[in-house]
Amino acid sequence: MKDNSMSFLVIGLGSMGKRRIRCLQALGANSICGYDPRLDRREEVTAQYGVTTYKNFSTALAEGRPNALIISVPPDLHHGYMMTALEQRLPFFVEASVLDDGMAELINELNGTPMVAAPSATLLFHPAISIIEEKVKSGTLGKISNVIHHSGQFLPDWHTYEAVSDYYVSNPATGGGREIVPFELSWFTRVFGFPDRVCGNFRKTIDISGAAQIDDTYNALLDYGNFLASFTVDVVSRHATRRLLINGDLQQLIWDWDENSVRLFDPEKGVWEKIEYDMGSAAAGYNANIGESMYIDEIRNFIEAIEGKRPFSNSLENDHRVLKLLYAIEEADRSGAYVRFNG
Repeated sequence: MKDNSMSFLVIGLGSMGKRRIRCLQALGANSICGYDPRLDRREEVTAQYGVTTYKNFSTALAEGRPNALIISVPPDLHHGYMMTALEQRLPFFVEASVLDDGMAELINELNGTPMVAAPSATLLFHPAISIIEEKVKSGTLGKISNVIHHSGQFLPDWHTYEAVSDYYVSNPATGGGREIVPFELSWFTRVFGFPDRVCGNFRKTIDISGAAQIDDTYNALLDYGNFLASFTVDVVSRHATRRLLINGDLQQLIWDWDENSVRLFDPEKGVWEKIEYDMGSAAAGYNANIGESMYIDEIRNFIEAIEGKRPFSNSLENDHRVLKLLYAIEEADRSGAYVRFNG
């Protein structure tokens, strides 16, 4: 940050809102306030982080006088706060989306302004993704034939301190499995681009207490024309998993996030090269592979975009396109056929 004069209002003080406060404080911000209608969350944030909190949003805007908003509410509430940011001409960061309600209209209105609109794409700031993107785009792997990716988590492990039924992941529209599909596609499409057509399936496969109505597993086949990708997301994996395999005609790449490294097999040498990376430490109560550093770097990028140093790494236009890909996968399941994707 250029200085500490920038002031932030964090909207929503659940797990992500608290994380964003930690990120801001790690970056030296000292003018932070928070809004949440829940008294327990306000009291917790004030006690843990020394942040002034408000139970009324209008009061938070008037008294907190922020010059940037961080929107950390459930996905079905994003749009209203993004519209407020637009009306107030306040740059905003918003957590990962799964619903595109009103997004096209918002994008059109933002196009006529210099405002910074920063939709989260946390895994773009993961060191492994940077390594993978460089290896793919540099041609190190040669011609890619196929890609296999699996992201799996166990939904009750997300918030061990509250029932699944008590927050948005139990809502079919914003369900845990559905939400993670665009979360993963944000980096996947950065590395590989968007497919020409898709087919897919999504299902409720097991009983998760409090999540009776949500689909817990998504499988997609992404047809890129000259290569194919298999893409699976679930919230039924008892061990949190991220595994990627890329088969190129020169080298094979494997990433398993449990290993803190990306591995490349060179067939001419007959050896594996291991490219190690440091994830940094995780906050208390989080999986060791979910280091705070990528979240801090994401908020740093948001601040740098406000300061005019560099654009934010994601855009609402790209976010919208990723959501359309999710919807195409769902349409393929309903129709039982491949769906052409033109974004």
